[in-house]
Amino acid sequence: MKMNEQNNADTELKTMQELAAAMKNLDGAPDEQTNRVVRWFVDRYARSTATQKPAMPPVGVAGANGDGGEVPRFESLGDLFAAANPQTEPDRALVTGYWYQFVEGQPDFGGFTLNKALRDLGYPVGNITNALSALGNRNPKLAIQLKKAGTSKQARKTYKLTAAGKIAVEGMIRPQ
Repeated sequence: MKMNEQNNADTELKTMQELAAAMKNLDGAPDEQTNRVVRWFVDRYARSTATQKPAMPPVGVAGANGDGGEVPRFESLGDLFAAANPQTEPDRALVTGYWYQFVEGQPDFGGFTLNKALRDLGYPVGNITNALSALGNRNPKLAIQLKKAGTSKQARKTYKLTAAGKIAVEGMIRPQ
């Protein structure tokens, strides 16, 4: 290993050790607090991986997900929904968006599509736009609106989950 590569590896290891020490401050804290810190960190410091090889397998495929846990494979949206067991309308929209974006591989999804899928599952959402907006109002944001087709209040909107949204759903479905 060259000297520069060794220095980079040493710096990387030192940084990981410092992060682990900082996370010890949250030992004993509810999982929600620890997850919030991790989501914030990922959103704040994650670099674009558009030109890099993915560090982990596609979501929905059994295998490492970055923290040593496994993300189960689901054959249907209903199976994913049952495993995640979302209790609120925003969380139901989040899990359904995860299905379309990360399991089916769609780059984005529409509110109409999510609402129809939720109705088919027996969990209709009163106002899908409000549910998705609630996800965008969380800190960190779990979903973002990409575009709006039309000028009316009922115009079709397109959304995408954030990295924090992906992590939130994986936290719901990961085997304990």
